[in-house]
Amino acid sequence: MRFQILAIGDVVGDAGVQHLTRVLPGLKRLKQIDFVVANGENAAGLGLLPRQARELQTAGVDVITLGNHTWAKQQIFPMLEEVPNLLRPVNVSSRMPGHGFGVFHAGDLRVGVINLIGRCGMDFGPDNPFPVVDALLKKMKADLILVDFHAEATSEKLAMAYYLDGRVAALWGTHTHVPTADARVFPKGMGYVTDLGMTGPVESVLGIRPEQSVTTFLGGIAGRYEVASGPCKLEGCLFTADLETGLCETVERISIL
Repeated sequence: MRFQILAIGDVVGDAGVQHLTRVLPGLKRLKQIDFVVANGENAAGLGLLPRQARELQTAGVDVITLGNHTWAKQQIFPMLEEVPNLLRPVNVSSRMPGHGFGVFHAGDLRVGVINLIGRCGMDFGPDNPFPVVDALLKKMKADLILVDFHAEATSEKLAMAYYLDGRVAALWGTHTHVPTADARVFPKGMGYVTDLGMTGPVESVLGIRPEQSVTTFLGGIAGRYEVASGPCKLEGCLFTADLETGLCETVERISIL
């Protein structure tokens, strides 16, 4: 029996939230998707607001993962504590609000989801994600396990992929907002892609107005970043898992304007 998992790349701004809301229900029917995970850490530009989290859940997202901008909007703090399917990176200080993993039910199936953050190029000091995820896998009771690795360096993501191959159904990278062309099933049966891409404005620099990024790279002061306007895209990957093995059979890249 096969189980279809859709992983959606970083949702940027209200425009990204609205685009996801429009296209996800039809996509779920078309692809017979059983479970959806979306990274929402940029839904408010930086961070996530409770209103946006509820909109993503209503649209059909089963689990929302986050990243280095998790705490940019303090309004989300109570929700991080109270809502089981809203995850922040697990390998940050225990003093931070929220939780970083969970086991969720899709019918009778137990789906484990882990939210990790990388250490390369990040502006704060998370714990080493390798021993953290190793300890979690030893105690999680699930039929299949999914990992969102929110990381900057492709090398760190690939190293994690080889470390977890055969132990989880799928591992995908988020954070860089640019889809990579390396979606595949690893030798021991783990679905993988270095970065899902993003869900947000097409004519943008990672979702932000292009002229602001150009100003920054020219050495000017761009001011507070603003989400770009115009048509949006949804990017991600569809992982097909075998429920007998708990591993992945195929990975299909998804991109919808």
